[in-house]
Amino acid sequence: MKILNIVGARPNFVKIAPLIRAMGSHPFMTPILVHTGQHYDGPMSQQFFRELDIVPPDFNLGVGSGSHAVQTAEVMRRLEPVLEAARPDLVLVVGDVNSTLAAALTAVKLHIPVAHVEAGLRSFDRTMPEEINRLVTDAVADLLFVTEESGRQNLLREGIAPERVHFVGNVMIDALHAFRSRWERSPIVSALGLHGDPYVVLTLHRPSNVDDPITLMNFVEALQELARHVPVVFPVHPRVKQHLLLQGHLFETIPDSRGPLYSKGVVYLDPLGYLDFIALMSRARLVLSDSGGIQEETTILGVPCLTLRDTTERPVTVSHGTNRVIGADPARIVGEVLRTLERPPCPNGPPPLWDGQAAGRIVKILLEAFGGAPVREAPRRRGVVA
Repeated sequence: MKILNIVGARPNFVKIAPLIRAMGSHPFMTPILVHTGQHYDGPMSQQFFRELDIVPPDFNLGVGSGSHAVQTAEVMRRLEPVLEAARPDLVLVVGDVNSTLAAALTAVKLHIPVAHVEAGLRSFDRTMPEEINRLVTDAVADLLFVTEESGRQNLLREGIAPERVHFVGNVMIDALHAFRSRWERSPIVSALGLHGDPYVVLTLHRPSNVDDPITLMNFVEALQELARHVPVVFPVHPRVKQHLLLQGHLFETIPDSRGPLYSKGVVYLDPLGYLDFIALMSRARLVLSDSGGIQEETTILGVPCLTLRDTTERPVTVSHGTNRVIGADPARIVGEVLRTLERPPCPNGPPPLWDGQAAGRIVKILLEAFGGAPVREAPRRRGVVA
């Protein structure tokens, strides 16, 4: 059975690592890995592949940056000849980035079955590009693997046949467990001079939070106010870095090296690899984020998380985990952080099936769906598609 797996951005790398490992250990499966290049920072991509033991991709489409329409179209244009040449039995996509949507559409138009890992998540906010990607991908997918009960209910409500929906757990948590011994050894906290001291971690990248200069400045001012109470560590997303550098009145520069810049109590860092970032979060007193995956990771790490959005597509992180959705008003940050530090949430135990075994369940279902027999040999070629 030949499975062509699509990755495009950092969260995809984390999700695909346990799946590739589980597929590769089975004699009836031949995984093919396609990196669309949506995340176009070469060194950072290589670091994630290295840290997560992901084999080099068989194909790198080299799509790079662009608008949503351009990125989606380029993935489709460059992926189509790869699918026609490789003739996979299944295309597997993960998450909700533009590469996810583009690969699903390209495959289904070529009559290739599609499996979507992390299906059914809904924020019910169609201003989020990821929500559109999730809705369309789920509508065309043949097999839908969900991480939580809300995902199953959402899909059934949208008319998806129950036999196509499988509740398997969360491959992000598979990676968290599998690489625990590595991230626990990370020296990042000591390197920042924070060993033993309380600190808060922030991530910020949603366009609604960072693209407007006034909104972003309000966030920075809130961070500086918060830093009077507790140090704030801010690994800066490349897009956010560009916006901050344009606002030179905030600070002179963010270093291109891995050395931190301290500005009014806020520690600004370049983006971190997977192991360092998980280590940093695991020892934090609290995490502030507008990311989806971080809500899941903090839930298992037992670290309080405040989500800087008005909605979450992962409600189980609130009902079972340490997450609370506080909205995107920078004026609320300081008060909410101080209240949470004073009264941390009490988790209700890990969400169902978040036990590190999701990838194995997915592989078992794929084998059952395709009869458990080998189909064709995959050509083990690697290349860059222009």
